[in-house]
Amino acid sequence: MKNVSVIGATGYTGGELLRYLLRHPGVRVSHATSERSAGQKVSVLHTDLAGRLDLTLVKNDPDKISKDSGLVFLCLPHAESAAWAKKYLDRGVKVIDLSADLRLASVKSYEKWYKTTHPHPELLKKAVYGLPELYRAKIKGAKLVANPGCYSTTSILTALPLVKKGWARKGSIVIDAKSGVSGAGRKIESRYLFCEAHENFLAYAVTGHRHLPEIEQELGQSVTFVPHLLPVNRGILATVYAKLSKKISAKELHAAYAEFYKGEAFVKVLDEGKFPELKSVQHTNYCHIGVGLDPKGDTAVLVGVTDNLGKGAAGQALQNMNLVLGFKEGTGLE
Repeated sequence: MKNVSVIGATGYTGGELLRYLLRHPGVRVSHATSERSAGQKVSVLHTDLAGRLDLTLVKNDPDKISKDSGLVFLCLPHAESAAWAKKYLDRGVKVIDLSADLRLASVKSYEKWYKTTHPHPELLKKAVYGLPELYRAKIKGAKLVANPGCYSTTSILTALPLVKKGWARKGSIVIDAKSGVSGAGRKIESRYLFCEAHENFLAYAVTGHRHLPEIEQELGQSVTFVPHLLPVNRGILATVYAKLSKKISAKELHAAYAEFYKGEAFVKVLDEGKFPELKSVQHTNYCHIGVGLDPKGDTAVLVGVTDNLGKGAAGQALQNMNLVLGFKEGTGLE
């Protein structure tokens, strides 16, 4: 039995991660932390955990927590997480960071998009980008994993086979993505109140979203990315449009995707002519992808869906934990 802890356990991602960990047969949750709610039971903040997890929330104390935790999940705000990652790594604890602090390889890019000085740029070279479908071999046994963003995971997985084939014309990729309200985190802002989000639909961060450099980093080319807020609790749907660099048939496109993700447990390429919907992946760690061509035949139209709290955050973090600690990759997820 491996001991793990969740640092920052009161948000949507922290709660989802605790639910995944509870059904994992090989781990035990040693600590769950919160600076504001320390002293309260976890089940006070996550009422569905009543009778299932009786831990009392504690403050984040690396000296204490590292004594009985071989791995910690950092569910902390951007610009705060890297400093804590360093403290746990220095104490011999493996880290899976769910913030954006360690996802970008370039310090300059991070500081441009997150408007702050990176506290530990040396960690960027040590962190493995936690997308198993791309970096499985590097994640196995890694000490530091940067869990990808939710939009990034969905967009990258949906576009990647086309890019790897060299079939996407450079600079032509457009990603039209939509996320449920939980993607914004457990915070109070007028845009995310029920009366504002219900029966509404809007684009935001139109001139530049923080997941854009992450997507471009992994796809290796510039893209146009526009996110939207869906009036649903959870789920991401990304429609990717790309001008083709060569003439291919819909059958060839589908065959390329099916081959690329052959053997991947959590990425499902739907049958030719079929496209995914949110309800198929909500509360799971799956990504479903449908592919096709526009009527003129010169543009690929690719649709991917994930649960932003599952494959987009906590589920993928558990998938990464399994690789880091040597468990079967799907343990606790299937």
